[in-house]
Amino acid sequence: MQTIDYLRISLIDRCNFRCQYCMPSEDELTYLLQENLLTKEEIITLLQKVFIPLGFNKFRLTGGEPLLRPDLVEIVEAITALPETQDLALSTNAFLLEKLAKPLYDAGLRRINISLDSLNPENFDSIIGNNGRSRWQQTWKGILAAHSVGFNPLKLNVVVIPGVNDQEVLDLAALTRDRNWHVRFIEFMPIGNSDWFHDRAWIPSEELRQQIRQKWGLEASSVKGNGPADVFQIPEAKGTLGFISQMSECFCDRCNRMRLSADGWLRPCLLNETGQMDLKTHLRQSPNFRQMREQVAQLIALKPEINFKERENGTLTGTYNRTMSQIGG
Repeated sequence: MQTIDYLRISLIDRCNFRCQYCMPSEDELTYLLQENLLTKEEIITLLQKVFIPLGFNKFRLTGGEPLLRPDLVEIVEAITALPETQDLALSTNAFLLEKLAKPLYDAGLRRINISLDSLNPENFDSIIGNNGRSRWQQTWKGILAAHSVGFNPLKLNVVVIPGVNDQEVLDLAALTRDRNWHVRFIEFMPIGNSDWFHDRAWIPSEELRQQIRQKWGLEASSVKGNGPADVFQIPEAKGTLGFISQMSECFCDRCNRMRLSADGWLRPCLLNETGQMDLKTHLRQSPNFRQMREQVAQLIALKPEINFKERENGTLTGTYNRTMSQIGG
């Protein structure tokens, strides 16, 4: 059985982008009230009293967009100060990163993942739903700031969408040739984006690898991460290429993570809502931490059976009540 030791912690369900594959239209989404978000103190309490005693030592801060959280730097400081923390990473769209890169690094953060679905400013702005304001230059400045500060590895996550950005795969892969950057291609998933997904299928990772092989060659990399990516490298490149193939190559048996939403719901699987637990309510009502640990341990034991059950021949059926931004991707 895979050791479950990695917790993804969503800090906020809001985002300053409106990526069309991630979030529905503005009038379809209701944001959490401030009082319904887990506080910094509640997050640390859950780590110390529930998750760390159960063996969790790897953590990732997600959103929405976690850089919108006013106390983000303090949360990073608090988690890195825990002696049991072996790894802390953060996922962001980088729009606010130019000013926050150094404070986050000084707070102890060393690993960062940045969403970057296009190198073409017009295409980028179209994907993120910019509402008439270009966000490309500010996002790119955030990426360069993270590189300059010293984040390593610096990963760029690309959701590959047929007819939208698949023509940029080689340009994005080329970023790894002269930079110690790690580009990860992610198969398009049907979460809160049924209109987009039905119109645009997904591209198997093997097709992307074949494009890159034909251009430069491709070899297995010795660099491994904490997640499900299969990692390769262009010969003599400084960086690596990762492929996350949740649609074409099921990796449920390798999954080592649980997800904690911004309002305190614990989920064992991104695409299966079976077995969710409301930890926030327990925490705010005279908590019995031993009982909470026992309940979480039971859910962990069930995790091998809680996976992409509705997968058949590369398709996923069923209804997912939360969007990616609400779950914490």
